[in-house]
Amino acid sequence: MSDEQLKNFPEGGLIKTVDEPNKNLSPSEKVQLNRRGNTLFNTGELETARRIFQTTGYSDGLNRIGETYLSQRKPVDALKMFKLAHDEGRSSELIEKAAQAIRKMLEDKEK
Repeated sequence: MSDEQLKNFPEGGLIKTVDEPNKNLSPSEKVQLNRRGNTLFNTGELETARRIFQTTGYSDGLNRIGETYLSQRKPVDALKMFKLAHDEGRSSELIEKAAQAIRKMLEDKEK
């Protein structure tokens, strides 16, 4: 990919990470919502739990959602959760795996 093509990519990359926590929530509201999100997560209501964790910015919950996405073979969704949770280690690992896969595909195409 040329430098010219890279200029077309958004500055923050291809993963939408603008899902900012709601800053109007009080600490007690966040605690209540996170407890509800944990209950939903534990009963398998993953998407509702995810929305709650994104609203509150609960990084532990976002990481657990990301791990679940990984186990479901949804690495792009997992990467988004890890990015929102500010987990640079897990994010970097997934980005590196994606880069390796792309390199391999390009090498195979050149053969």
